[in-house]
Amino acid sequence: MTSSEGVEAGPLLSVRGLTKLFGSFAACDAIDLDIGHGEIHALLGENGAGKSTLVKMLFGVLQPSSGTVSLEGKPVVIPSPGEARRLGIGMVFQHFSLFEALTVAENIALSLDPRTPLAKIAEETATISKAYGLPLDPSAHVADLSVGERQRIEIVRALLQNPKLIILDEPTSVLTPQEAERLFETLMRLKAEGRSVLYISHRLEEVQRICDRATVLRHGKVTGACDPKHETPASLARMMVGTEVAEVKRDSANTLGDILLQVNKVSVASRTPFAVALKDISLKVRAGEVLAIAGIAGNGQSELFDAISGEYPIADNDGIVLRGKPVGRLRINGRRLLGAGFVPEERHGHAAVSALSLSDNLLLARSRSDKKAFLAGGPLAIVKRDAILSAARRICSMMDVRKSGEDPAAGSLSGGNLQKFIVGRELDRQPSVLVVNQPTWGVDAGAASRIRQALVDLAKAGSAVIVISQDLDEIFEIATTIAVISDGRLSEPYPAGELTLEQIGLLMGGIHDSHSGEKSSGEDRAGMEAAHAH
Repeated sequence: MTSSEGVEAGPLLSVRGLTKLFGSFAACDAIDLDIGHGEIHALLGENGAGKSTLVKMLFGVLQPSSGTVSLEGKPVVIPSPGEARRLGIGMVFQHFSLFEALTVAENIALSLDPRTPLAKIAEETATISKAYGLPLDPSAHVADLSVGERQRIEIVRALLQNPKLIILDEPTSVLTPQEAERLFETLMRLKAEGRSVLYISHRLEEVQRICDRATVLRHGKVTGACDPKHETPASLARMMVGTEVAEVKRDSANTLGDILLQVNKVSVASRTPFAVALKDISLKVRAGEVLAIAGIAGNGQSELFDAISGEYPIADNDGIVLRGKPVGRLRINGRRLLGAGFVPEERHGHAAVSALSLSDNLLLARSRSDKKAFLAGGPLAIVKRDAILSAARRICSMMDVRKSGEDPAAGSLSGGNLQKFIVGRELDRQPSVLVVNQPTWGVDAGAASRIRQALVDLAKAGSAVIVISQDLDEIFEIATTIAVISDGRLSEPYPAGELTLEQIGLLMGGIHDSHSGEKSSGEDRAGMEAAHAH
């Protein structure tokens, strides 16, 4: 059915009273939502607000406890992702589901009719990717592709199924500004074709820019809806959190002190076929400095963190110097004893043991000397539970960690609250050097603001801070100095005030003379595409 203007009447997707219970806990509580034809609709909310649960029900990953879903006015049941695709619903998850050893076409074939010849899939992939401005080589192996190109595979895979609705979860979190612009152009084309997009993002500036409407979730309920173009990022954040989100306050006149961490021409061979080798990495971080290292995922960030933290010591002891002492061959505890703190990217299983309580996770993360405050006795030491519980409470209070009980399992916390606890656990030691990998990955506006302010305050107190991040807004908000990692190489550091978003995006794409402005924008774009093509 269409209106007199030729636009289909009624919503494309209609959700009424959709509820998902886990035991007695309502992750989604009687949600009502309409998505129109040819609409880019934002889904906003804090961590734990119910966004992921909602879209998993729409894509058939989870089944609702109650409520209805209608597509083009007809009630539907979505028992599986395969049925969701058949109904015309596609989804691109934040974490890609790709096999690195397979080609682009082979990965796409896994979600299509197995009777379709691979040659035909390759041909259609090339046609669709070109038509939508998402160029891909169907014969390329995923292991050889940039993260931006991998995201293109996921989007093209969804488009090959001719979807009416595409769900995108944090789609720009792994993209350079230039790649994000290309994605926005693709979304505008999809909208013009009458397709709809459900867009999940913590980047409120882009929600304000490209989305037609927004629905806000809080504690599993719909708490508001708006036209983002009539809002500001601050007002959208306020709708999500329920209160004002504090701006990060930085002292522009920070006085820098002694060099507390130095990396000297460190090269590390890749440990696995899909790892990135570090090539001649050098950096210095001074007391009072926040050095932000930008880069697209998969360009050596994890390998650099492992080398600096001592998770994988290096052969050259002088390659890494911590507070004047060579530590290249020391492991994590040895570096912690010298006053360093570390927050890895992966919360579950790396930064925390999900099944253990917060207090036990706190004890595990302390070095030998730190643990003395929590242990009594000699060789057969006894844990002083009151002391460790008191420390855990102190951290939770400092970082506003919201939890279900006095000392719950780490895995019971939302991602943002667990991240606040992990960062707070390191800050509680008052480290002289702190290295954090992706401090606010997948974290809502309120939690991100608190974590960023804590990092800025630590530097202001005289510590040296390294932040490895893919979030350019975050980098410009907290950094005093910025360097960019690309294909295992680190650029020269730049004062944060001397770089624009465009320049840093080109550096992320491998164009290392963009700061000088010697290339034309067309040459820069061509060079970046060549860099991504490897």
